[in-house]
Amino acid sequence: MGFAGFKWYILNGLTVIFVGVLLSSCAGEEGSVPDLMTIGDETVDMNKRETLFGGDLLTFGGEPKREAPGGGIGIGVNAFLWRASLDVVSSWPVSSADPFGGVIITDWYAPPETPRERFKFNIFILGRALRADGVRVSIFKQIMNARGEWQQAVLQSDTEVSVENAILTRAQQFRAGSLK
Repeated sequence: MGFAGFKWYILNGLTVIFVGVLLSSCAGEEGSVPDLMTIGDETVDMNKRETLFGGDLLTFGGEPKREAPGGGIGIGVNAFLWRASLDVVSSWPVSSADPFGGVIITDWYAPPETPRERFKFNIFILGRALRADGVRVSIFKQIMNARGEWQQAVLQSDTEVSVENAILTRAQQFRAGSLK
């Protein structure tokens, strides 16, 4: 490969680089067309969406890639319901929390007022919308028998609904606070 071949090689390489730069500049300004995604019955501007941690985060390496709707990066359920659920069961030890699937499972906990009773919560957040049917709570109750063993007990019928209502009320408070 002589000098003429080397010049041809460099000229081709510069042409490829120039075409690449030219094509990448044709993408237009970011934000000129909003990046909207419809999730359930909400339309969200993906450039202005809320995050789990609030405001903008310092990121390295550019913006993370977004996947298809329903899969994707970030919390998979309504953030207000998620925060409210964790807030309502904050005195219970959390055994498992999955923000993508919307599942919170607590460990057994005996309140100090009733040490012979213990409770366990399973909380399911069912979607991305802040709706009354967006959260389901299952509560399990056990009492200690005379031999010191835990056995299943009947829970009052309105207890689960009361906890769901407490979560919804707290979620509405979080949402109202974020709008101010």
